[in-house]
Amino acid sequence: MNKTSKTSFEQLDVAITQWMARHGLSILRIGLGIVFFWFGALKVVPGMSPAEELVKNTVYFIDPDIFLPVLAVWEMLIGLGLIFNRLMRFTLLLLFLQMPGTALPLIILPDVVWQSFPFVLTLTGQYIVKNLVLIGAGIVIGGTVRGGHPTADAKAS
Repeated sequence: MNKTSKTSFEQLDVAITQWMARHGLSILRIGLGIVFFWFGALKVVPGMSPAEELVKNTVYFIDPDIFLPVLAVWEMLIGLGLIFNRLMRFTLLLLFLQMPGTALPLIILPDVVWQSFPFVLTLTGQYIVKNLVLIGAGIVIGGTVRGGHPTADAKAS
């Protein structure tokens, strides 16, 4: 590789990295908000959410006619807070209070989650484990509530 193409590649790499640092957090926040709002909105209408039965079977000790609408509104509030970047500490509190409940089926309904413990998850198990990514996204967003931000500056890290 000659010096000119290396310089061009480096310039392109820097430009892409700077774009990601400038826009990535907003894209992450809005995308996460859409996921929460959408999944919550599906729970508002009985029979619309693919997770409805899972929730009913996991939180069997609370009347689903009360719990599902509360959970739906809870998730929609998280989504709206993330999408509109409002009340972020409260929004993230709601998110982190909700997440442990999403892991309950791993313990309460192992036959629904595991095809072969501990490595082979069912589709439902995969749906639950993906919440690790949502938690990670929430942590990244939470790291910015006091003014932090991603940087493309290699010397800053």
